[in-house]
Amino acid sequence: MDNIAATLTLLRPGAGLAIIVITLIGVAVGRYPGLHMDRATIALVGATALMVIGAISLEQAYAALDLDTLTLLLAMMVLNTNLMLAGFFRLAAGAMVRFARSTRQLLGIIILLSGLLSALFLNDTIVLMFTPLVLELAALLKRQPIPYLMGLVAAANIGSMAAITGNPQNMIIGVASGIPFLTFSGYLLPAALLGLGLAWAVIVAIYRQEFAGGLIQTPALPPPRLYPPLLRKSLFASGLMLIAFIGGAPIPLAALAAAALLLITRRVKPEQVFREINWSLLVFFSGLFIVTGAIETLGFSARLFALIRPIAAQGVAALTLTAVILSNLVSNVPAVLLFRPFVPALPQPEQVWLTLAMATTLAGNLTLLGSVANLIVAELARGRGVELSFREYLKAGVPITLLSLVVGVLWLLFLF
Repeated sequence: MDNIAATLTLLRPGAGLAIIVITLIGVAVGRYPGLHMDRATIALVGATALMVIGAISLEQAYAALDLDTLTLLLAMMVLNTNLMLAGFFRLAAGAMVRFARSTRQLLGIIILLSGLLSALFLNDTIVLMFTPLVLELAALLKRQPIPYLMGLVAAANIGSMAAITGNPQNMIIGVASGIPFLTFSGYLLPAALLGLGLAWAVIVAIYRQEFAGGLIQTPALPPPRLYPPLLRKSLFASGLMLIAFIGGAPIPLAALAAAALLLITRRVKPEQVFREINWSLLVFFSGLFIVTGAIETLGFSARLFALIRPIAAQGVAALTLTAVILSNLVSNVPAVLLFRPFVPALPQPEQVWLTLAMATTLAGNLTLLGSVANLIVAELARGRGVELSFREYLKAGVPITLLSLVVGVLWLLFLF
């Protein structure tokens, strides 16, 4: 028995590393051939396998869960669900139509509104709400929908860079770094706004024929279905949350308090809210926290740190390139989680955190598989007979990514 235990101990690091690599590959691809497994189930099964072989104990797995990030993510989903049920996103989308007088203006308004709302209310939520409306608008105006869909998703990714609440990886960074909400946005909002402008210019240049026309007639859209009491309450809770963020309150607690306020209701059934929560995203995060925690318990952290430290020491550009490559290999959330344990020990950790937020977010625009928001847009469009193919996406995705990354790097170099 002692010999068997010793053999298992010797084999554990190799088996653990194999499970980690297989899990991260599955997360990057999004599935395994022949199996009905999405990213959430892959992360959960990988985490469980690591616990079964003893690469990480159950107690260590519990400790690896970042409850602050999970709490923030859950609270933001409750807030977004209430805004959705109240008709806020439909109201905002309808407003953008009334101001558009040309195809270029329409694209610009879609990009600006998508980018700004994504910073506050999660980019995945924004594309989920706005994609059907953009498709409806394109059909009513008899326009090619692809350029407007590209503007929507590129802006959602770029805009989400501007705030801790913009996307999941920013939430991890915001909690781990302790950078105040207003400070974080103060650093990255200008780069995000410049990126939105670049996205508009690139799409107009690539789809010249679509944007060569002059004035357009504003289509008569049906009025949005609003639930005024819930809308007022949701906007009030959102405002209180933002005030708390700016005032320096703990970000997860402020978001949770806003969510709890919205759950005190006589009109909306709790199960209606919880039915809309993306529970698989919470499972995905929990699994990844455990998988990356196993890297430390297996003793691979020192080797990984030895690789990362020289890259980070070379400055913003080298770190950006590394983060972009890693984000497209294993996806942006795992990329941030791999960096997370080492950043506090690096020179200028605040610069490193902000570089990671900028690079891993903008990397999501590179290919159709680069972010969940991209896939949401493609799947919703396909359901309505519009094909946003991998190749078509690259036409605008690659130049938007490269140009916005250059702007992001130059901006951070200017700041630091």
